[in-house]
Amino acid sequence: MVAPLKVGIAGLGTVGAEVVRLIEQQGRALSARSGRGVRVVAVTARSKAKKRGVDLRGIAWAKNALDLANDPGIDCFVELMGGSGEPALSAIEAALKSGKSVVTANKALIAKHGLRLAKSAEKYGGALNFEAAVGAAIPVIKTLREGLTGTDVNRVYGILNGTCNYILSRMEHEGLSFADCLKDAQRLGYAEANPSFDVDGHDTAQKLAILASLAFGTKVAQSAVYVEGISSITPQDLRAAEELGFRVKLLGVAVRTAKGIEQRVHPTMVPKSSSIAQVMGVTNAVTIDGEGIPPITLVGPGAGGAATASAVVADIADVARGIRAKPFGRPVERLRATKKAPMERHEGGYYIRLMARDLPGTAAAIATRLAQQKISIESIVQRHPDGVDANGAARKASPVPVILITYATSEDAVYRALEAVQRDKVISGRPQVIRIEKN
Repeated sequence: MVAPLKVGIAGLGTVGAEVVRLIEQQGRALSARSGRGVRVVAVTARSKAKKRGVDLRGIAWAKNALDLANDPGIDCFVELMGGSGEPALSAIEAALKSGKSVVTANKALIAKHGLRLAKSAEKYGGALNFEAAVGAAIPVIKTLREGLTGTDVNRVYGILNGTCNYILSRMEHEGLSFADCLKDAQRLGYAEANPSFDVDGHDTAQKLAILASLAFGTKVAQSAVYVEGISSITPQDLRAAEELGFRVKLLGVAVRTAKGIEQRVHPTMVPKSSSIAQVMGVTNAVTIDGEGIPPITLVGPGAGGAATASAVVADIADVARGIRAKPFGRPVERLRATKKAPMERHEGGYYIRLMARDLPGTAAAIATRLAQQKISIESIVQRHPDGVDANGAARKASPVPVILITYATSEDAVYRALEAVQRDKVISGRPQVIRIEKN
């Protein structure tokens, strides 16, 4: 009879406590699926006295994470403390060096130190599993690392941050401003008191760097990701997108190009007919375009205790089965270095919103500058305000919104054209530019 897998858990917050509960509740099913039992035998957390809603009787309590990682009585060390450095880093390294397998939900640590940890896993024979680090319950890590090993991936992109997707969904449906919607998201607990990590795109960038490594065999490098947040998006942009057949999402996109792997995070217009456009609220989604297969879209809860814990337990079950996949799908020594792709070289369609001065020659000046950069226009929408105000008096001439959708062009060409338009003084304010991601 095979001895049960003995698990030690560092971190008993919402996710950690749920993992303990799931392993207890699903014990028989886990044993049947894994070929051996799974038992939590030791834990550690900041406070031993805190009520967590799970029964910890009969489970040893380690002094700290490092002691737990070095405990010879456990086979699998589960790190759920978070943070891109200590104490998580030293504890995971210690566990791997002692031949243990490691399961973590720590995207920040994997994005920053994943290669270093993967080397240890390869050297000492343990698994390093991190399914819950990207997309929580969405099995995108396993899909890229194991399910698509026979497929060349051309593009992986998705909604990787529930906070941003919730904000954009509310803005679209209710006409709220970004600031008002953010305040409400904070009140409901969907956004942190300091939301910049989410709304400025950095959370998505960490997750994208991990996915790009798995998809393209590159070294994890968050510094190689171009990052732009959603704070500039207005209800006017969302209304225009609706009329033009698009929806705005914060996407993380990694794509193979002739110039290398392009990694970028930014607000994006996607066709309303696409699978990714249907994903609303706090839900996450990832689409994988592979050679010779239709796009695969995985959709599900991207955060939350239950969703994250389910992914952690699935990783633990793989350890119990004896699966020892390379953490990034390939040996670390075979992962290629990658550099940040200059966005000036990015090619695609663009949404451009200008506040054009309502004067003779304005349209001609804009068209001339676009033509000089060989930019072709797919569609144009111009809105003229009513000729009279609320009192029936004639309105004074004011800037008129002009919305352009371009055919594929380079980012450099777009910004050169817009700089020239601004020098011509035929628009007021800064142009709004949103990239378009086709199916």
